[in-house]
Amino acid sequence: MIRRVVSALGAVVLFTSAATAQTVPTPQQAFGFEIGQDRKLADWNQLTAYYEKIAETSQRVRVDTLGKTTKGRPFVMLIITSPANQARLSELRDIQGKLADPRKISDDTELRHLLDQGRTVVMITHSIHATEVGGSQMAARLVWRLATSDEPRIKEILDNVIFLDIPSLNPDGLDWVVDWYRQGVGTPLEGGPLPWLYQFYTGHDNNRDWYAFTQDETVLTVKAQNAWHPQIVHDIHQMGATSARIFFPPYIDPWEPNVDPHITSAVNQLGTWMAAEEEAAGNRGAVVSGQYDAFTPARAYMHYHAGARILSEAASVRIATPVDIAADQLGPSRGYDASKSSWNFPDPWPGGHWTLGDIVNYQETGALALLTNAARNRPYWLTNFYDIGKHAVEKWDRWPEAWVIPANQTNVTGVQYVLRILTLADVEVHKASASFTADGIQFPAGSWVVPMHQPYASFAQAMLEVQHYPDLRAYPGGPPLRPYDVTAQTLPYLMDVEAVAVDEPVTTALSDPIPVPDFAFTLPAALRGANAPRVAMYKSWQEPSTEGWTRWVFDKYGMTYDTLHDADVRKGGLASRYDVIVLQSQRAQSIRSGFRAAQVPPEYAGGLGEAGVAALHDFVEAGGRIVAVEQAVDFVKDLFDLQVTNAVDGLANQDFYIPGSILRLRVDPASDIGRGVDTESIAWFSGSSQAFDVNDDRVKVLAHYGTGDPLLSGWELGGSYVAGKPAIVEASVGKGSVVLFGFQPNYRGQSVATWPLLFNSLHR
Repeated sequence: MIRRVVSALGAVVLFTSAATAQTVPTPQQAFGFEIGQDRKLADWNQLTAYYEKIAETSQRVRVDTLGKTTKGRPFVMLIITSPANQARLSELRDIQGKLADPRKISDDTELRHLLDQGRTVVMITHSIHATEVGGSQMAARLVWRLATSDEPRIKEILDNVIFLDIPSLNPDGLDWVVDWYRQGVGTPLEGGPLPWLYQFYTGHDNNRDWYAFTQDETVLTVKAQNAWHPQIVHDIHQMGATSARIFFPPYIDPWEPNVDPHITSAVNQLGTWMAAEEEAAGNRGAVVSGQYDAFTPARAYMHYHAGARILSEAASVRIATPVDIAADQLGPSRGYDASKSSWNFPDPWPGGHWTLGDIVNYQETGALALLTNAARNRPYWLTNFYDIGKHAVEKWDRWPEAWVIPANQTNVTGVQYVLRILTLADVEVHKASASFTADGIQFPAGSWVVPMHQPYASFAQAMLEVQHYPDLRAYPGGPPLRPYDVTAQTLPYLMDVEAVAVDEPVTTALSDPIPVPDFAFTLPAALRGANAPRVAMYKSWQEPSTEGWTRWVFDKYGMTYDTLHDADVRKGGLASRYDVIVLQSQRAQSIRSGFRAAQVPPEYAGGLGEAGVAALHDFVEAGGRIVAVEQAVDFVKDLFDLQVTNAVDGLANQDFYIPGSILRLRVDPASDIGRGVDTESIAWFSGSSQAFDVNDDRVKVLAHYGTGDPLLSGWELGGSYVAGKPAIVEASVGKGSVVLFGFQPNYRGQSVATWPLLFNSLHR
């Protein structure tokens, strides 16, 4: 008999001892095939049904439904540990909560008791990128093994570890990928690309959401992490097929400077252990200290919450279809060469046949190595975890005494967004009951104060300070070493919010920590009601994540818009239906031609084609407006023969390089696009961005990049090439117009500062 109770995190399946007499089914019995079998995948309904069956029949496993995904599927977490630990789960979570905040521990006697009685808490997350199917499939085999095996190693794990397993961070995408793959098996399209984003809004960017917390799946995971405070989080991924067979940390430099050194050391030893265990198991081709850095918090939430974040990346196949890799296809990557032995890659894989089963085997070996380390080194993990929190509460020397976000700022959306980010991350934010002075600055009553003597002050510091990414080159004066992701995340710039670091204690009365606020989105009046423009967004079958992020912003604001696929555009007559069409950043060739016929079914191939291109041309000539961003600018300027060029096109990267940074922007206050916007603003500039040279009487400049050194936060080489250059322009074409954004006005749903520019571009 199963009875259901409500926990702090959701509905948890419990079981009686009578249920343990039942037999736990194997994955093969549940699915009809072995996990990792070529061309065979389990979907989310099959997997969740299997986990519920295991929970019914094993006293080691509970299923916790944390909530719903973006598209309404159950988002689950498994709690796996020994029956004895399951019986005292609430007590063990309380112990973990005290170790996470040294202020809650009364004395050394209590500390010793907590360290003795606590368990290492490990979270493993699988396949946030849905095409990287190995992790979501491997999870079923790993759970079955932990639920059934009496190996000494497994018992050691169960006795010493509370294992929180999120078997898919993207169940929506898992189902879409599995369904699409099944349709193609046995045809020339087998293993072909999915013609829409595999996360509804963010696509591949869904693992860059670990500080903005925009997506439902992110929020549910972060809430589980905040409830359990894991010492270790293992994020299971896949990478390209022609590099190492699997990557583990250490990460290459740079590390974000607010990550505690205790975490860096813990990550280094654990990742190296995992690679050694792969070698011991006969799994060749494991690399450490290559390719992936640890700079951006967008991928590393636990690094600011006293936990070691372990990334693993296994070599991929074509979804579940094997590949054959010749030895000469293996070659150099950042920090190693996949064809040569080196200290961090001692046993190269020689090439050959590579399968989903290989991926599953490597991933399971790595996961069990991590869990074994967590079990055998339980005193280390608990003590290290406590020490990191203690270090934060005592405050790092480089941190201010507090951050203050002054009250009465006009940008309510930005302020609420920043407060939501901080509080969702368990940062304690207080409200001042009266005006006060700190560092000689007068702050009004109602200002928000973030004291820096608290466990997660490192997260606040990383979010609020300016980033200075190091100038890393292949050799002196040579090309830059590419960061794995972007180089800036300064929320006050991105959100157009004032935040002040003060070195004096704030002495006025403060409220208890504020609760997590909601988003505060209010659509501009001009985009509401009967006079609102009729807006459409182009949604290619080669859909870029930038388009998905813009849909997210529009949906959050409750904006009315239509989605246009290629066939919708080809029909023509667009001017009778729409006033504005948005083309987010996408290569001109992709817009025009899309997928080749050999890649996808016919209805998804061909891009706009000649008919669609002509329809957009006619739309503007008849009075419509196109708003084009970054790469889509090239398509539009060619379409209308605009004499607008990219001033930084073709520059060598040792001369000009801005890989994801925040620049100064000056907006023409007299322009329509500048309505309600400060003259001094910001621009998110990355590898897809442009700075314009204009030689066309039809074109007027609406905004320029800052003069002098335009960099505000991040990394920039050759800023003079963009300094003072046009950043947004508008061109009159026939009866209509086009607006060209050289930078991204909606960076991953975060650049609140430039959302008004995007909204203003939608009406005239």
